[in-house]
This record gives sequence, structure tokens and C-alpha cells, in this order.
Amino acid sequence: MANNATSDASANFLANLLSSLPAEEIQFQKYWSTIRRRWLTIAGLTALSSGAAVVYSLHQSPRYVASGKLMLKVDSTSSLIGLENDPGRLQALTTKSDPVSTQAEVVRSEPIAKKAIAHFKLSEPSGEPLTVQAFSRNLSVRQMTGTDILQISYTDGDPNRAAEVVNFVMQAYLTRNQQSNRADAIAARKFIETQLPASQAAVTEAESRLKAFKENSGVIELDKEVGSTVETLANLKQQITQTEIQLAQATTRSQVLSQQLNVAPETALTISNLNQSESVRKARSDWDQVRSQLIRERARFSPKHPAIALLQRQEAEARTVYQSRIQEVTGGSTIPLTQLQMGETGQGQIGALAESEVNRRALASQLTALRQAEAKYSSRSRELPALEKTQRELERQRNAAQETYKILLTKRQEALVGENQTAANTEIVATADPPDKPVSARLLLMLAAGGAIGLVLGIIFAFFSDRNDRSVRSLKDARSLFGYPLLGVIPKVEFPTYEEHGFATMQHRSVFPAQEAYQMLHANLKLLKSDQPIQSMVITSSGRQEGKSTIAANLAVAMTQVQRRVLLIDADFRNPSQHHLWGLTNQFGLSNVLVGQVPFSAAVQQITSNLHVLTIGAIPPNPIALLDSQRMRELIQSFTQVYDVVLLDTPALSGTADTAILNTMVDGALLVVRPGVVNVPNAIAAKQFLAQSGQTILGVVINDVVAEKEPEGTFYGTQVDQSSYLNNLL
Repeated sequence: MANNATSDASANFLANLLSSLPAEEIQFQKYWSTIRRRWLTIAGLTALSSGAAVVYSLHQSPRYVASGKLMLKVDSTSSLIGLENDPGRLQALTTKSDPVSTQAEVVRSEPIAKKAIAHFKLSEPSGEPLTVQAFSRNLSVRQMTGTDILQISYTDGDPNRAAEVVNFVMQAYLTRNQQSNRADAIAARKFIETQLPASQAAVTEAESRLKAFKENSGVIELDKEVGSTVETLANLKQQITQTEIQLAQATTRSQVLSQQLNVAPETALTISNLNQSESVRKARSDWDQVRSQLIRERARFSPKHPAIALLQRQEAEARTVYQSRIQEVTGGSTIPLTQLQMGETGQGQIGALAESEVNRRALASQLTALRQAEAKYSSRSRELPALEKTQRELERQRNAAQETYKILLTKRQEALVGENQTAANTEIVATADPPDKPVSARLLLMLAAGGAIGLVLGIIFAFFSDRNDRSVRSLKDARSLFGYPLLGVIPKVEFPTYEEHGFATMQHRSVFPAQEAYQMLHANLKLLKSDQPIQSMVITSSGRQEGKSTIAANLAVAMTQVQRRVLLIDADFRNPSQHHLWGLTNQFGLSNVLVGQVPFSAAVQQITSNLHVLTIGAIPPNPIALLDSQRMRELIQSFTQVYDVVLLDTPALSGTADTAILNTMVDGALLVVRPGVVNVPNAIAAKQFLAQSGQTILGVVINDVVAEKEPEGTFYGTQVDQSSYLNNLL
């Protein structure tokens, strides 16, 4: 029990470890497994390609390589005369582009290549003019590491011509660079000159709009006006407050005096005006004199005296004149004469009332004027933000137009400078000289290139072949294809051949790599039905040559090693092999027992005390009739009464019904799968047949597994021992 617990714990640990591997690592293992399987193909193609490259190199004629150097630089002429931008400066358009690499492509460009071909009349061996593509293959342009220098090389059979071509290409590039810079400057100048009139007109129009706005809105200096308006409004509010206070005081004073004199303020003003009128004062004086004389004469004369009558007429006339003068001054309004005949004190109070009323009216007028001024400035202050916004917009338009015009003028000046420049931003730092020696065939380089090409082609061919290979290639493929429980993994082992048996078996060696695999298979079979042990089973495969008979023989030996009585029956009438494996005679066997020709005891052969083998016997013309018989059922039942386990080596599933018939008589079938032998169609057909016929499948055992070809790992003393490996798979 303790050993089982430890084994389960180890299996769970390894399962968790493998499941935690990233998908990329699993995919890599799959690719590596394919490469290992197809290594011979890959090696062959690599060797073939390398050999072809060597042969090609050895047959090449001598070639000469001449080289020159170009340095890319920044022309400082523009900066010396005060221009910010250089029309010919090398600049990258994006952060990922390299100006030097761009110029290298210009050197390799088609126009320069055509000029060189035409100048030197370069031609193919056939006499046809050299194509641009062929010229480009002979021309090499590379940037020297860490510098702004381009090394230009040309390969040719003539060393002098190779040097001349390099020098011609460099000079052609230099000329093109100068012409390109000047052409760009000329085109820029012409374009700018077409834009200058419109830009100047835009400046004039913007200035005119700004001027018209200031004139129409009465704006001189808007910023100052905003500040002064705010200040004026504050002063007006202060003056209005003070005037309102003074007006209230004057109104109160007028009301008090008016109540004391019982005279309306307007009347007091009128009386004050009358008192100040010369004609009224004279008429009043005349009337007062006549009245005084009348009073004196009445004291002397009787009322009917002619003098009294005369004075009364004079008094009436003087009063009439007085009243008419009053009406002239007051505009026709009448005032009681009693109010005009007040004493000196009354006249003083009337004057004070009149003065107070005048002051009140002046303050009222002043207050009205101040409020009107406040309303005017408030209205102006509300208009100022809109005016200010409009003015700023017009000023921005004017400034933008002026800036554009200024930029155009500057750019035109830069274009004129660039147009008149003859210097280039490229310099030939080393001309090409004719080489003294031809370049070697570069055997090692060609060998490496050929090997690399062959390796790539080999890998591609290997993966293509692997993809089109319909065989089950690995343990993992077999397990995923069938989907049955994996009960055992039998490694590929070179078995020694013993003369006395003619086959390899574990019973003659205490230490044998496959021994643990069969013991593991036996243990897993026991664990399948611990409550009801398996007593009988058929051992089959989906196709031939998968090693089912060897598996049956060695499994029988493994079972006997744990003291179990085992009967191994060869039930493969199509291709019997157990008598060959064990080196036994086949005079009597299963067929003879089934037909009653001999008893079982006469046909069975003992290998060890716990292992008996029943060979096939004579091959009948119709094996199905024998296998699908009541006699066969009875034999199997009787065998299970005598032996602990009965193993039946049956034919492959493809093309026969023998196994399906026998499987109905036993506890189940053990399916043997051999990677590299079984193909996918046969495996699928076998699986469908088993599913449709309702067969009992105990599980699968993978035979002839090469650990080094399996991506999941290795076993048997290398990385993981086989039991742990198998537990992990289970």
C-alpha cells in the first residue's frame, strides 16, 4: 500500500510538472522530434547542396573587386550665412529610417546603373547589353560600421574596368546629388514666388480689416480703454452715491422751509425771481409810495375828498402796473400779493427756500447726468468683451498672415542660396584602384551557403514528409488517436537470440530493460479491476507487424514471475507465431483440441511450472467456424478454472472477425500499437469497428518505443525511470 501511494504521488507530481510546461516548449519538442525522425533526409539534402555549392565555386572564372569610399556630410554653407535650414541636408523622414541607408539605395538606383552600363558598354557573355539586375548583382554598397561612409565595390573580370566603374558610379552619384539639391531649391523658389503675392495680399487685407474694425467701433487702444472704463464706472458709482446723499439733504431742507413759510418751493423761486427783477421792484416801490401817500392823506381828508379819490385812482393804477410786471416775470402766473408783502425776515426765509430749491434741482440734474453717464459706460463695458474678442481674432489673422509672409521670404532666401550652391553633401574620400589579385572563389562561404540552403530545404522536406506521413509516429500520437487507457509502454530493445528457444525472453536475464515495462503492464492490468481480477484476455492490434505476439509471450513470462499460472493460446489462424517464438512443435494445438482430435493435456506444452503454451495446431479451412463455437467458449471457461490468467494471441483487427468473436468470450482485449508501423486510416478503422461492435477494450500498450524520439521525455535510467514515466502518462 505504501509503495502504491508513493507511486501515485510521483505520478501526480510529474503530471502537474508536464502540464505546467508552456505551449511553446511543447511545440518545440514536437518539431525537434520530427527533425530527429527525419535526420537522414535533412543530412542528405544538406550534403547534396554543399557539394553543389563547392562544384559551382570551383568552376567560376577569376573575378576582381575594386572598392571606393563616399562620405556623407552636412554642408555648412547655409549655417555660415545665417540660414536655419540646409536644402541639401540629409534627414530621416521617420524614426526608423536611416539617411545613410537611403543614400546607399540611391547609389544602387536604376538611373545610375543605366548610365554606367551605357558609358562602359557593359554586356553579357552572349553579347547582349548588361541588364540593370545583373549590374546590381555585381555592385555592392554597404555602410561601414559606426560611420557615415559608404563603401562601393564592383566585381568584374577586368580589374581596370572594375575600378573605372566604381569611380564612375561615385562621380555619377555626386553629380546627381548636386543636381538634386539645386533642382529642389529651384522648384522651392518658384513655388514660393507664386505664393508671395497672395501672402502679401493676405497681410494687407488683414491689416485693413483690423483698421476698419477700430474705426467703426471707436477703438484706439482697447486694452487701455477696458481699464479706464472700469475705473470710470467705479468713480461714477461713487459720485452717484454722494449726489444721492446731497440731494436727499437738499430735499429735506426745502420741505422744512416750505412747511414753515407755507409756501411751495416753486412759489419761493418765483418770489425770489420777482425780488431780483428791477421792473418789479420799481413797480412795487411806486405802488408802495402811492399807498403811503394815500394813508397820509386819509388822515387829513375825508374819504370823499378829491385828493383821496385821486390817490385811490393812482393806487389802483400802480397796483395794476405792479401786477402786470409780476405777470411779465412769472409768465402769466399769479401770486397772492400778501406773499410778496412779507417783511425783511420773511423775504430772507423765502430766499433761503429758493436757494435750497435751486440747489436741490441742481443736484437732481447732476444725479440724472451721472446715471446717464453710468448707463453709457456700462453699455460700453458690455460691448468691450465682444470687441476685444473680435480684435484679437483680427490681430491673430494679421499676425498669421505676417508670419506666413515672413516665412516665405526666409524660405525664398534659403532657396536662392541652395540654388546658387555648387557644393554637395557627399565627398569622395577614396577612389577605386585596379586590384592586383582576383578574389578567391570563397569556397568556405559557398560551402556554408550551400549547407545552409540544404539544411533549410531538408528541414522543409522533412516537415512536409512528416505531415504527409499517415503512420502513427509517436507514443503521444497513438494515445491521442485511440483514446483508450494507456496500460504500458514497451521500449525498443535488441533482444539476444538463444539457440534453445530462438527468441528473446525475460526469464533468462535478471536485469533486462523491458522487464520493468512488462511488470508495469501486468500491474496496470491488475489495477483495472481490483475487485474482479481479469482472468482472460485477447491480445490484438489494428494491423500486422505491430508485435502483438511478442507482447503476449513476454507478458505471460512477466505474469509467471509473480507466481501466477498462465496459459498462452495461439489463436491467430491467419499468421500463427507462438510456436516459432518458443521453439515448440506444432503437431497438435488449439484446432486439434477444438475438433476433439486430441485432449487438451496432449496438446498443451509446458515452458515452466507456471507457464503453459497451446500452439495453433493444424490450420483449418474455415477458422471462424471453430472460433465461433460453443466448444471454444467451454474451453475458455474450463481454462479459467485451472489457470490464473488465459492469454489469447489473436489476429489483427483489419480484415478479420476472429478477434471480435473471441473478445466476447473473455474479459476484454489488450490492443497493441506500434508507432511507425500502424497507419492512421487502419487505426481509425479499427477504432470504429471496436466502437460499433461494442467490444470491451481493456486498454492499449505502445510497443517498440524509442525514448530518444519521444518529445515527452526518456526513461529507463536516463531522465525518468520507466515506471514514473508511465504513471505520468496514465
